Amino acid sequence: MTGRPARAVLPPPVRAGLGVIAALAALVVVVLGVLYAGHGEPGRADGWAQSAVDGAGPSWRDVALATDFLGEPIGAATLVGGAVTGCLLLRRLRAAVLVVAGTGLTVGTTKILKPLVGRTIHGEGNLSYPSGHTAFLTAFALVVALLAIGRLGLGRTAGTVLVFAPALVAGAAMGWAQVALGAHYPTDALGGWCTALVVTPATAWLVDRTAERTAGRKGADPMADAGRRERP
Repeated sequence: MTGRPARAVLPPPVRAGLGVIAALAALVVVVLGVLYAGHGEPGRADGWAQSAVDGAGPSWRDVALATDFLGEPIGAATLVGGAVTGCLLLRRLRAAVLVVAGTGLTVGTTKILKPLVGRTIHGEGNLSYPSGHTAFLTAFALVVALLAIGRLGLGRTAGTVLVFAPALVAGAAMGWAQVALGAHYPTDALGGWCTALVVTPATAWLVDRTAERTAGRKGADPMADAGRRERP
């Protein structure tokens, strides 16, 4: 009651900008999902992008494998665990919840979309759209960026750029790695990146709303109890 209010994990200055980005990203996810539903071959755009990635030497393959590891269970758990630990040390419980929920719901969304779209790579059973690895690393970068701008107190333009830039870099890096390793088509990576741009800000908004409602109920109860005690 007497402490400072918890800092929002979706800072008000960036809500409008991220809302527009999320809407556009959702459109891309849907359009690509419809275009490649049930397909098992690369599309025209995939062929162009893959040609730019092909030919990477052994050293670049090692970089791709290292990047890919960040989206594997052990690598992802290490990133999330480290971020959660940092949030708890800083006594930012709401931020810790976002780290887990933001990345978890984003990856969960890709797992729901994959059988719905039914796109495959390297044979039946290898569902590929959207890329869960790309979605995870993008979501993680988004969460970290959101927490950073919350502490820095940036305005709308600077804050939106600071959130979007790390997400772009993380998505591009993991997307490149997935294509270079032959694990996904380029449009799979694009779909995963856009999925994170939709789910992660929505999750941050939901975490804030839930925390505010919970705090409101806790703040109202003592006053109501005091009122009842004062009645004759």
